[in-house]
Order: sequence, then C-alpha cells, then structure tokens
Amino acid sequence: MTSLPPPELNKAPTLLVGVDFGLPHFDAELEELGLLAETAGLKPVARVTCKRRAPDAALFIGSGKADEIKLLAEQMGVQEILFDQSLSPAQQRNLERHLGLPVNDRTLLILEIFAQRARSHEGKLQVELARLQYLSTRLVRRWSHLERQSGGIGMRGGPGETQIELDRRMIGDNIKRIKERLSKVKRQRNTQRRQRDRREAFSISLVGYTNAGKSTLFNALVKARAYAADQLFATLDTTTRQLYLGDIGRLISLSDTVGFIRDLPHGLIDAFQATLQEAVDADLLLHVVDFSSENHLNQIAEVQRVLKEIGAGDIPQVLVFNKLDAVAAECRPTVMQDSYELDGKPTPRVFLSAKDGEGLVVLRQLLADAVMTRYPTSVATHFPESHEADT
Repeated sequence: MTSLPPPELNKAPTLLVGVDFGLPHFDAELEELGLLAETAGLKPVARVTCKRRAPDAALFIGSGKADEIKLLAEQMGVQEILFDQSLSPAQQRNLERHLGLPVNDRTLLILEIFAQRARSHEGKLQVELARLQYLSTRLVRRWSHLERQSGGIGMRGGPGETQIELDRRMIGDNIKRIKERLSKVKRQRNTQRRQRDRREAFSISLVGYTNAGKSTLFNALVKARAYAADQLFATLDTTTRQLYLGDIGRLISLSDTVGFIRDLPHGLIDAFQATLQEAVDADLLLHVVDFSSENHLNQIAEVQRVLKEIGAGDIPQVLVFNKLDAVAAECRPTVMQDSYELDGKPTPRVFLSAKDGEGLVVLRQLLADAVMTRYPTSVATHFPESHEADT
C-alpha cells in the first residue's frame, strides 16, 4: 500500500468496494469503511457493492464487476481501490493488474491507521509485528522489477528468487526480534500484576467498540488527559491510572485499552496480546457501548466475540451505555441503571454521558459495590483525589 498521508494533506481519491456474501453484519452503505479511509487520510469518492455466493478465486469479485469498477475509477479519477473484506495475496495482485491501480483491503487499512496512531514503544512494536506478518505473504508483488532477471548457476530458479528469499529471511529475523522484545514487555506487565495482586488491588479495564467513548469516560473518571476524539482508533496504547472511590476509601486500577472493530485482523489481535492482556487479567470489564449508534447491538456482539478470542469472555462485566447526550429524547431510558441479558447472563447496565457527566455517580457506586464484593473485609486505604497517578 502506498504510504498514506496525514489527513491534513492532499487526500487520495479512493473507490470503496464491498461484497455481500449473505453475512448479517454486511455494511451496505460502507459507512464504517469510509470512516476508516478518512481516518487513514484517504478521500472516498465512490462506493460499489455487489452480491456473491462466494469469492471469485482469481479476482474476488469476478471479471465483470472488475471491468465495471475499472470504468468507474477512470471516470472518477480514482487513485486507489479499497475493499471492505480481506483479500488473498493472489487476488490482490490479480486485481491490481486488471484495474491498473493500487488495490488494498480492510486489513492493511487498519494496520496503516495503527501505524499512524501508535505512540508508545510497545504500541509501535506491536504494529510493526502485525505489519511484517501481513507483508510476509505478499512479497512477490514487491519485486516485479526483477521479473527479467534469471536465477543463478545454470539459469535455474525463478525471476527474482534470490531477492525474495533474502527479503523473507530479513522479515523473519525482524519478526523474531520484535516477538522477543514484546515477550520482555509481557513479563514486566506480569510482574506489575503480581504486585497489584499482593496489594489486593482491584483492576478494571475499559473495553468496547472503537469510538464508543472509552477514553472520554476514562478521563471523566480519573481526571486524566488521555487523548480522546470523535474518530476511529483515537487511542491505541493502554493507559492506566489510579481511581479513588471515596465511598469505600479505596484506590482501584483503571485501564483504557484499544478499541475493537468488526473483522479486526487476527494479526493485530496476536500482536496486541501484551496490551490486551490488561483486559484478560482484569477483575472487572467496563464494556462501553455507543448507545447513539444504530448498530450498537452488532457492536456489542463483535466485542464479545473478540473478548472470547483473547480469553476474557468469562470476566464479569458492567455494560456502560454511553453518549446519552446524543440520544433523542423519546429514546432515552426511564431508569439510569438496570440489567441486560448478555450471552445468556444478566449483566448490570448503566446509562450515562461521559461527555456531560450524567450518570457517573451511578457508575461509581456500581464500581464500589464490585470492589466490596471481591474484598469485603479488606482495610480501606484512604487517599485524597490528588494522589491519582500513573502506574
């Protein structure tokens, strides 16, 4: 994929393509893909959708639809084609040859956004690992300029074979080195968690679909200044603060984690294992939901799927239906706290607006109750609010 410019620079005109294979979560308007493209610095100028029973082995969409897209791209002055689904290396290569334009998929787009947004050393390592794992299967398209070169002794071996093998070896070495460095980070995190366990520290992780308002809620609870914006993947790096619950006189640990999204690349889940481990080891998950979104039920299901995949599916949760300020008056709840059926289990739910502060008192009481249930006889440790600090 060509390096994507920051959003404030000239945006490349992009054509979005989505294929409906009959799955329930298909985004017919390609709204989320458009938001991802804009976040990465692209400019969606046209959208094309079609229906198929199964992907075409060569072109994913079939030759007829590919010809239609090529004509539309020429008319619109498109510089890049972006697919809402993941493409195989062969499909991506064949489409580029057929269309005469760079073709990329949802997976690489998310990787590009993560590369732009990662700030911490750990976050950058995780993004680089996922990117190298993705590119390692697509090396052949990087060396088309070597097609006329022959092999070595006896003119045997395919075109550019030596260069590709060297590149694969280099990427393999880099992947190994990054994994070793991430393992060290993971060991350090485990040491910190053992220390928290010895102190009977109660840990809570914020999880949820991207742009659900997790960082805004985090800032509202701990009076921090973590970056928060109305955009996808505004926060990538885990941030942990101490939250003082005055009603029970205890400090608890609160972590803000990366947001989930539909079809999150498996490579990213693996690469971010060290960061997502905060959610796996938490005593309680605050599952933040964008209550103002029409797709919030599907987003809940997607977050649940990812939580199960990373081993956090059995951790107790509190559902936080956020962005109450953006909900129409006739859709507002009659009570601020109730119970919600989540995966067949009754789960506490609270409605609030992290932006305006409405409902935060109710949430704090729920957190206090959860801590006292876990440590009913522990001695309360009193700290003033000013003692909230980084961990």
